[in-house]
Amino acid sequence: MLAFMVASFAFLLIAGVPIVAVILTTATFPVVFDMGAMVTLPTVIRGTIAGADSTVILAVPLFVFAGTVMSFSGIAQRIFNVFTYFIGNLPGGMPCAVIITCLFYGAISGSGPATVAAVGMMTVPLLVSLNYDKTFVASIVGASGGLGIIIPPSVTFVLYGQATGTSVGDLFMAGILPGCLISLCMIVYVIIRCKIVGEDRATISAHYRLIKDRGLIFLIKDSFWAMLSPVVILGGIYSGIVTPTEAACISVFYSLIIALFIYRTLKFNEVLGLMRKAVRSFAPISILLASATALSRSLTLLRIPVKISDFVLANFDNPWAIIIFVTIILVMIGMVMDCTPAILILSPILLPVLVKYGVSPVYFGTIMICCVAIGQISPPFGSNLFVASQLIESSVLSVGKKAYPLILCFLVALSLIIAFPRISLFFVG
Repeated sequence: MLAFMVASFAFLLIAGVPIVAVILTTATFPVVFDMGAMVTLPTVIRGTIAGADSTVILAVPLFVFAGTVMSFSGIAQRIFNVFTYFIGNLPGGMPCAVIITCLFYGAISGSGPATVAAVGMMTVPLLVSLNYDKTFVASIVGASGGLGIIIPPSVTFVLYGQATGTSVGDLFMAGILPGCLISLCMIVYVIIRCKIVGEDRATISAHYRLIKDRGLIFLIKDSFWAMLSPVVILGGIYSGIVTPTEAACISVFYSLIIALFIYRTLKFNEVLGLMRKAVRSFAPISILLASATALSRSLTLLRIPVKISDFVLANFDNPWAIIIFVTIILVMIGMVMDCTPAILILSPILLPVLVKYGVSPVYFGTIMICCVAIGQISPPFGSNLFVASQLIESSVLSVGKKAYPLILCFLVALSLIIAFPRISLFFVG
């Protein structure tokens, strides 16, 4: 039964059927082919409705809207200038400032492609004008955008929490150190590459002086409210004052106040247009969540997770072996499937297996999000690569080739996260 459903799922994907139709079709297979008496059409319908009817999932459109407003407000430019002031004149300083900006901006947007677009539209032309190779710059932005789904508040962590019942607040805290570790690995690579390949130091120094002449006080004052955003959001969640959903609501009002009244980069008549844009971004996620919940219900009623668990327990006697095995599967799936359906479909199936080995749901959630982040920057279907390649009007493959060393950086960091669970659980109570 499982083999038939998996084969059908894969065939429909390869045939180019939209992912939502693939998921719902697979979910109704037990009904159509009378494969399980427990699965009926009403249970599939109820599962679909339950997937979209959730208080936790309300955080997703709110964070998406807040990130859209922040992106429109020129936040990325202000953050980049601050980091450039400190490290812009060092070897590899400019590309490293891009990585740190993406790390910080990820705490505002909560989305990988959104981070790539917002930071890339500003930094890619700048670094190309400083005589950096454009495909190298695009690969840096594309890979660094992967931090957007790891650094809290992350939309993918909300989806994982919704699919598995894990605390979203704990997941947010778990993403802080892994995101910093991944960015550190990429920074080391960039510095080494820039020392080997070389840089146009005269042009870089001239641009750096323009930033330096503006003064640190001015730069901090200009970016203060933008950089305070993740502090307000995460501080409220971690202190227990607000829930993640409430924090998402606060982020919307905070971003609107900054854009409308402090930076004045947004007009009141433009808010509705940004709201429409956010709705268009979230609507596919909502439909995916509803259909994936229906599929998860069907699989549960068919006892598929139990059968997979029994198989794994019968063939593995070491928790580290199963974690490594699952990690390899997740990285491979992330290369051919978008992160949202991968999380919504696989997490309810895999987590019960790992829990029997004593694996923390928060620890596994961090690993899973890191794996799908690697998928976002890996050919052939990495969504971040598509966004980054459009910024330089180049092919996805050319940007993907330059991204291979950065993917290796992700893998090195992921290995450390797996080997030392405390990295992800350090801030989790």
